[in-house]
Amino acid sequence: MQKDARVLQLRNISVKLGGAQALRQISLTAQEPRIGIVGRNGSGKTTLARVIAGLQAPDVGSAEIDGRDMARDRKAALRSVGILFQNPDHQIIFPTVEEEISFGLVQLGRTRAESAAEVQTILAHFGKTHWASAPTHGLSQGQKQLVCLMAVLAMQPALIVLDEPYSGLDIPTRMQLMRYVDAVEARILHITHDPESVRHYDRVIWIDEGAIRADGAAGEVLGQFEAQMRQWGGRDDLSDLAG
Repeated sequence: MQKDARVLQLRNISVKLGGAQALRQISLTAQEPRIGIVGRNGSGKTTLARVIAGLQAPDVGSAEIDGRDMARDRKAALRSVGILFQNPDHQIIFPTVEEEISFGLVQLGRTRAESAAEVQTILAHFGKTHWASAPTHGLSQGQKQLVCLMAVLAMQPALIVLDEPYSGLDIPTRMQLMRYVDAVEARILHITHDPESVRHYDRVIWIDEGAIRADGAAGEVLGQFEAQMRQWGGRDDLSDLAG
């Protein structure tokens, strides 16, 4: 059963980073269950992910869920949005799996006892109760990414933002994590440069040079995106080489 269909509203978002324009007047309304955001490296995808999760305040505009500004209302952001980054080592901060998963629950106001019970529930759901006291530094990259996903899911957000979560993983691990994600009840907003990972999604948005270049059905938008990527990739000069 799908969680409540909360509305994500991006209003005229612009962001400058280091003097460069990372996002340019991004506006959209989204409430589809599965939304993909594609673009080349450096197109502004990760900056957009951080804005949606309330981790980056835009210079202009706002990212709102049900009318709550994610950058201004941190409690609402914690309850509404979970984010899974490309590199789990940048996300994991605690020495054991159970401590990592319980941290967000405590931040939401759970008691230690309540948090411990919920950690056991999420571990059992994934068949990983034996991971509870496992040291996070000893896990593989795929296992660390699963811990991060479990930590996000334990907080029961309405929206989960995935920022290139499968990069660097081998094919079997990537396939397994994709199956976990596809079974998640929360709305998914998946940011990627890989069209295959979002081809089955309800909607795809193409970000190019910090602006929306196309927005619509996955087949239509990905067709345009892939055609442009092939055109740029077929050139002999390096003028379109991503930074």
